[in-house]
Amino acid sequence: MSSKEKTLIKVEIKEETLKQNEIVLYNDDVNTFDHVIETLVFACDHTAEQAEQCAIIVHYKGRCTVKTGVYKELEPRCTMLLDAGLSAEIV
Repeated sequence: MSSKEKTLIKVEIKEETLKQNEIVLYNDDVNTFDHVIETLVFACDHTAEQAEQCAIIVHYKGRCTVKTGVYKELEPRCTMLLDAGLSAEIV
């Protein structure tokens, strides 16, 4: 005869959830593609290709999420976009 011993291990997992916000960039009839692209590269650390794709999406769809993260990190980036004359908000 063989006896098997069962061991029950209780594991507690604590998970901290941070609310993810988004910077949404809106289309306008004032800014050029080049200005939008340069500003996204500067303010949001986008690559030129990523910034160009966002600019095209904004142009055709009217809006595009350009950055996600916690509010505290997005606020200065959104301010840079606004200071550059772009239309953006954190949602």
